[in-house]
Amino acid sequence: MSRIGRKPITVPSGVTVAISEENFVSVKGPKGALDLQAAPSLGLELDGGVLVVTRPDEDRRNRSLHGLTRTLIGNMVTGVTDGFKKNLEIHGVGYRAQMDGQNLVLNVGYSHPVRMIPPDGVKYVLDGQTKISVEGIDKQLVGEEAARIRKVRPPEPYKGKGIRYEGERVRRKAGKAGKAK
Repeated sequence: MSRIGRKPITVPSGVTVAISEENFVSVKGPKGALDLQAAPSLGLELDGGVLVVTRPDEDRRNRSLHGLTRTLIGNMVTGVTDGFKKNLEIHGVGYRAQMDGQNLVLNVGYSHPVRMIPPDGVKYVLDGQTKISVEGIDKQLVGEEAARIRKVRPPEPYKGKGIRYEGERVRRKAGKAGKAK
């Protein structure tokens, strides 16, 4: 049995979980609402403030979906209560970020500034000119948006310049060796 799938999801007060036909799950909380279409073969039981995901048999597909569905619903509950956040750092001389309304403008060594427009449900927060936070209620969307920002100028291994996740270690390489005479 899946250890993750067996764990019950505790629904905090202020959060409502609705399970409709065909395993359509709606989670509403103080920060917003999220929806998920779970696999129809899985069983979803809401008892009081606890949600349990069960599987009908030991079929390979049902086993693989069991833990996944439990984790996705758990992330939805966490997202509507606390939200998710990814932090990025900009390293490099003259590299900086600034806000233009809701949009993020990056100056990271190109001949032009790069403008990033946030998708619905995600917002950018700047702390100074070199620290960016991507915040939202959907964990997948926050992670994808942080990766999209990092992709503008990934950290390079020679000088370490670029955009990286907070706490990310960049493996450095030695530069060119001097010419031996």
